[in-house]
Amino acid sequence: MRRPLGILGCCPVLLLLLLLLLQPGARSVPHRLRRQPLGSGFSGSHGAADSACKNRPLDLVFIIDSSRSVRPEEFEKVKVFLSKMIDTLDVGERTTRVAVMNYASTVKVEFPLRTYFDKASMKEAISHIQPLSAGTMTGLAIQTAMDEVFTEEMGTRPANFNIPKVVIVVTDGRPQDQVQDVAASARTAGIEIYAVGVDRADMQSLRVMASEPLDEHVFYVETYGVIEKLTSKFRETFCAANTCALGTHDCEQVCVSNGGSYLCDCFEGYTLNPDKRTCSVVDVCAPGKHECDQICVSNNGSYVCECYEGYTLNPDKKTCSAIDLCAPGRHDCAQVCRQTDGSYSCDCFEGFTLNPDKKTCSAVDMCAPGRHDCEQVCVRDDLFYTCDCYQGYTLNPDKKTCSRASTSSLVTTEEACKCEAIAALQDSVTSRLQALSTKLDEVSEKLQAYQERQQVV
Repeated sequence: MRRPLGILGCCPVLLLLLLLLLQPGARSVPHRLRRQPLGSGFSGSHGAADSACKNRPLDLVFIIDSSRSVRPEEFEKVKVFLSKMIDTLDVGERTTRVAVMNYASTVKVEFPLRTYFDKASMKEAISHIQPLSAGTMTGLAIQTAMDEVFTEEMGTRPANFNIPKVVIVVTDGRPQDQVQDVAASARTAGIEIYAVGVDRADMQSLRVMASEPLDEHVFYVETYGVIEKLTSKFRETFCAANTCALGTHDCEQVCVSNGGSYLCDCFEGYTLNPDKRTCSVVDVCAPGKHECDQICVSNNGSYVCECYEGYTLNPDKKTCSAIDLCAPGRHDCAQVCRQTDGSYSCDCFEGFTLNPDKKTCSAVDMCAPGRHDCEQVCVRDDLFYTCDCYQGYTLNPDKKTCSRASTSSLVTTEEACKCEAIAALQDSVTSRLQALSTKLDEVSEKLQAYQERQQVV
């Protein structure tokens, strides 16, 4: 029941300004459409009532018949009806979204739910709609609405938003396809269908496509000339004259009608504070509330995942993989890159040492004191070294230490050859002397034997 307007009833502009001042930014949560009694129609000067009665948010699709039976001047009447209907709606991105479809034997989506969010743009687009002429494929039009308009890509709000999906079909003929099954599928999918018949429209067809109860979803007018009268009836159907719609509540974000009262709620990503009016952002990055592998970043009631330095986010947008920081072009090491946990360090080849910049390398002096294990002489050989000994010493088998060389080992080759010749001569002389000595012994023995015989004689 509407409150008495009193003196404000004659001053709609004043009431409109008052309501705009009282209305916070919250919106009311939609629920299933209901139609109020037709006897409560709005007649006469009802500007104040218009401003006080805001419709619940809808995803509303008009499907208009432009077959050959609809004469051009009648089609213009339909466009006027659409424009006046839009004037009664609280259109906007967060309130009621509107799409318009035009059909005959083919179907054309004039504009989807995502295109316009203001009345002026919608009415301008409607003014340019042209009839398609032949055929009345109402079933095809409803099927197209399900497939191509009532999708999130085309502007339909997600199911968890609980925004009613509503179709208003305006036709003056009998469908030339199987509209009953298609309409049943649409209703099963949660689409509420209103059927408006004009002039020669087949009432039975209107009844099989419309939602229950039929007396609240089927309308009929004799001519297109009086179709505008339906505007007030639809306005009553979509009207939400309650505290949430009037804007006289104190909810910070969402107002939920509850009989003659209301409750406050919050947008997704927010939680209701103990005062039951205001909302606070939910810490969606608290432990156990997100699915991020490494870093959770809160983002306006939602969150995105990121990774530590040295890691990259995988295509699932949740987990992370280590980046190969030692791949060519990813590091600035002069010689050797060694990857650590999410980072890297530089190293050098054998024979080189890392400079103070921790990136470049310099060759090591392998023969510097303390760097080799040669006992006497270190001889550098590119990146390595070998050991040697001073004159008069010889390198031991361990290739590191040295021993003093013997005198014989210092004899030259030529001297060695001479020594060998002398030794051979000495051997020959000794052999001859031994042979001569043997001969002398034999002669001495013979002489002694002769002397002994002479004595006997």
